[in-house]
Amino acid sequence: MDEFSASARMNQYEVGKRTPDYLTLKRIAKVLGYPPAYFYTEDDLMAEIISCASKLNKDDKKALLNQLV
Repeated sequence: MDEFSASARMNQYEVGKRTPDYLTLKRIAKVLGYPPAYFYTEDDLMAEIISCASKLNKDDKKALLNQLV
């Protein structure tokens, strides 16, 4: 996607005129440094939890999960 159309498309996503498909959202998330799930939650606190948890290594994720259950 060229820069001109990307800018216009991102603006449409931001104002809610369009919704990116999942593969596009994955690419956007990767560029921004967030997991795709971050963009699907309506709760700001849950989004922050998802963001923080995504940065943990596998063992720390398992430890966090064990604390939560």
